[in-house]
Amino acid sequence: MKTQEIPRLIFGPQFSFYRKPIWNTAPYKPVSLYDVYSYITGAYAAPQTEHLRTLTDKKEADAYKAKAFDYVTFGGTFTKRDDDCLIFPSDLLCLDFDHVPNVQMYRNQFLADPEFETALMFTSPSGHGIKWIVPIRTCCHTYQQVFAAVTNYVKATYGLVPDQKCKDISRACFLPHDAGAWINPKYVPFNAQR
Repeated sequence: MKTQEIPRLIFGPQFSFYRKPIWNTAPYKPVSLYDVYSYITGAYAAPQTEHLRTLTDKKEADAYKAKAFDYVTFGGTFTKRDDDCLIFPSDLLCLDFDHVPNVQMYRNQFLADPEFETALMFTSPSGHGIKWIVPIRTCCHTYQQVFAAVTNYVKATYGLVPDQKCKDISRACFLPHDAGAWINPKYVPFNAQR
């Protein structure tokens, strides 16, 4: 007798995961914050992350990152990586900070932020930046309006300005290896908690 496969339940907000390279705009599957956390803290992306951090030429590093890293669109699930192809928003916003002077200090400050609850945080592929994923509400405003408001808050509070390309809901976020990534415990499924 053939057993029926039980579909995997996704815990928390869903968004699209894409296999490398960046020019592949067809999503592979929907994933959760915990799926991404497990991917980042696991060994899968470690070799390409280590190699990327040895490259000193920006053009060479950008080209390598584009072809060697899987990525997600934290803004939601899509039929194709394009703002017009959104299926369902995740109500997550990814703030991408490049060339941060003290990565660990700002990570600690973001985790303690009184206005925004951190859903997920990890160091960028280069090792010199931070990806800060926060829950948002877009019921009364567009994604771009919410991004602008959060940008203003972060600039006034921390003196940092996130990458302005993140205002697009379909913005790609590369997934590096980061053993020190942090996830909000409420996004960890009960069967994965220790």
